[in-house]
Amino acid sequence: MGMGLLSAAARCVVRGADRMSKWTSKRGPRTFHKGRGAKGTGVRARDGKFVVVQEMVPELVVPELTGFKLKPYVNYRAPAGTDTPLTAEQLFRETAAPAIEQDFRDGTFDPERLEKYGFEPTQEGKLFQLYPKNFPR
Repeated sequence: MGMGLLSAAARCVVRGADRMSKWTSKRGPRTFHKGRGAKGTGVRARDGKFVVVQEMVPELVVPELTGFKLKPYVNYRAPAGTDTPLTAEQLFRETAAPAIEQDFRDGTFDPERLEKYGFEPTQEGKLFQLYPKNFPR
């Protein structure tokens, strides 16, 4: 009697929906197509035909690589680089500081015209705006 109860319970578990198996087009609704993550390149018209929209077609820009010496693969056993991370002060000293020092020596340095050295007083129109607009609070 106990064995019949266990087999009936096992049969119910086996016959139920298998919630652990992969979601496929066989298990899902008629409209489910798994695909591979590619973006659509057009729209479906009212008559059911697919209309390609040229702006939605991806454009691959590939540089000319003739004579390029590097290979696309880097071995995982390659030694780590010896360069230290670049700080903001080092970047300033290497890019803007020489021009500021030269203008200061020549007497042409004007603190009101810092745009000449790459300083931007506002962040309007920038893709990633700096403090205070997106500063975490």
